[in-house]
Amino acid sequence: MNSLSKIVEEIKSIISSDFNGRKIFDKDIADVLGISQMNFATMKKRDKIPYVELLDFCATKSISINWMLYGQSPESLVEATNKFFMIKYFSDISASAGGGSYTDIEEVQELEIPEQFVMMLGGERELKHIEAINVSGDSMEPTFSYNDIVFINRDKTDLQRGGIFTIRTEAGLFIKRVQKRIDGKVDIISDNKVYSTQTLYPNEIEVIGRVVSRFGDVD
Repeated sequence: MNSLSKIVEEIKSIISSDFNGRKIFDKDIADVLGISQMNFATMKKRDKIPYVELLDFCATKSISINWMLYGQSPESLVEATNKFFMIKYFSDISASAGGGSYTDIEEVQELEIPEQFVMMLGGERELKHIEAINVSGDSMEPTFSYNDIVFINRDKTDLQRGGIFTIRTEAGLFIKRVQKRIDGKVDIISDNKVYSTQTLYPNEIEVIGRVVSRFGDVD
């Protein structure tokens, strides 16, 4: 996958005609993507790709997100079209800081993923169970950051072995590390140690699905 610096250079070449030949700076890229200059500088320093904003940019420019992320030439996209797979992407849903719902969603987008990424999601047979949503807030940093896109397998809801799950409680929709206790209760753990662990009864939790990837493996 391309680094953010490489992606920035690609964006500069795409929008160069809009700037009438003048030099394009990072602040211009931040403006194009709709990100504050401070946040963009932090993302670039951490090589943190702003997936949501990049998807919007690619849609506006009619560019394949796979070309942007993986450096495929336009010619190769024609040959590789049949090697792409589509999964449901709920772009209006955010989880981790709370809020969001899988109900009353009028529009569901399709997210195109390349063949090499399918194995990270469990293989082609699992794709029918995979859905993508956004991350909101910092409670799961450094594992996930604001505006990451995460992939959820809705067929995997067993908490017995623990792991990272998308869950719903009376407080909203969350992405948390979940661990069952000997006494039958469930610990809801934030990877960001600023946030304390919450303990709930199983009947207080609705498990949406296991988080299996974010354009990379999830521990």
